[in-house]
Amino acid sequence: MKDCRKFYIDGAWVDPMKAQDFQVINPTTEMAIATISLGSAADVDKAVAAAKKAFETYSETPVEERVTLLRRVVDVYRAKSEEMAETISAEMGAPMSLARKAQAPAGLAHLAEAINVLEHYQFEEIKGSTLMRKEPIGVCGMITPWNWPMNQIACKVAPALAAGCTMVLKPSETAPLSAYLFAQILNEAGVPAGVFNLVNGDGATVGAAISAHPDVAMVSFTGSTRAGVAVAMAAAPSVKRVMQELGGKSAYIVLDHADFAKAVRDGVQACFRNTGQSCNAPTRMLVPQNRMAEAAGIAKAEAEGIKVGDPNGKDTTLGPLASKAQFDKVQRMIGEGVKEGATLVVGGSGRPDGLQKGYFVKPTVFSNVRNDMTIARAEIFGPVLCLIPYHDEDEAVRIANDSPYGLAGFVASGTLERGQAIARKIRAGNVHINNARIDFGACFGGYKQSGNGREWGKAGFEEFLELKAVFGYEPVAK
Repeated sequence: MKDCRKFYIDGAWVDPMKAQDFQVINPTTEMAIATISLGSAADVDKAVAAAKKAFETYSETPVEERVTLLRRVVDVYRAKSEEMAETISAEMGAPMSLARKAQAPAGLAHLAEAINVLEHYQFEEIKGSTLMRKEPIGVCGMITPWNWPMNQIACKVAPALAAGCTMVLKPSETAPLSAYLFAQILNEAGVPAGVFNLVNGDGATVGAAISAHPDVAMVSFTGSTRAGVAVAMAAAPSVKRVMQELGGKSAYIVLDHADFAKAVRDGVQACFRNTGQSCNAPTRMLVPQNRMAEAAGIAKAEAEGIKVGDPNGKDTTLGPLASKAQFDKVQRMIGEGVKEGATLVVGGSGRPDGLQKGYFVKPTVFSNVRNDMTIARAEIFGPVLCLIPYHDEDEAVRIANDSPYGLAGFVASGTLERGQAIARKIRAGNVHINNARIDFGACFGGYKQSGNGREWGKAGFEEFLELKAVFGYEPVAK
């Protein structure tokens, strides 16, 4: 079992101010695989002080030096990609195929994008006699989740490093081992002491201390909407910037003229990817009312073809949920769907046949779901798909937008023009037409209770900058 009790503060691995051990559980075996320490406000104080001191010099480093630093980080990360994939799979249950193809590579993608943005970014512009200057915001607190650990860590750390900020990271205590490895990568790459700091802990203690700390200029948080509200409230007295990427209940509108069978199959796979533990997962599939039975049949066949099992299995496509708490929640939500009268097409409560341990759940599809049902309103965060009927395209858009969330939207269309028209009407931060892939150079974030601010690309980079106007910088033209 790994010993990961130390924190990374001011360029060194240090003991916590007060010992408080916490076991990291492998969700496949339900056995402990590592021990970390849960930090305290005193540990946060120490990390923030190191970041504040480092900001004085790091914020003034030339762009070329920061590009070179990020390139070293990429080189070290690439050399440890397989170890990163194995670590992510062990701590949160992603199948190794997904860990190798998506989970671990997402970190590299954000690092590469940060380099690309930094190399082309204009930090200063003269307008008349005024200098418009963009500067690093300061010490940044980062609080990240367990479902896509490297994606969410790198999409914060990479632009912050590029912008000239210093930072304190609190990863999820459920899946902290990839963050521990990432800290080792940054150390090996030569990130200056104090620029990046890692303090493990829970949200109620370390997360709250980061959010409220007067020397933290910005908090970047990814997690549930409930926790995001707590972060914002803790941050409010110090009037710091808060960037939040929160929950989602994304709708996937399948238009009548789309390649219907393919669209439904694609929607099932997108919903169940990462065992449904993606905030932007298309968990509400909207289909024409007169094709509900057809859609249910296609979805049932697709779900039955999904291989659930050990993440290390060669043909496994669906691993366990990340924790017992998540397993229990998904079981409760499936029960709610049955209780409220939705039609259970496939799946249901309990583990899949042949799996006696591990936080495995059955790929589950409900049909004839009303949009006011609990399973259509709440973020389940598991492989549970709701098929919701609509009469016409206007009603489909109304149902899609009838949600407290607005993170993502999806539309399957037989023509690009009609898909574009529907996409413009969906109130969400990201919309995919015909299951288009994500673009790391674009932006990611949501409307409504899905958060505020944006991550990824240039938009995410600018979240770590302040804009200053220097009047009289140039002689006034006569």
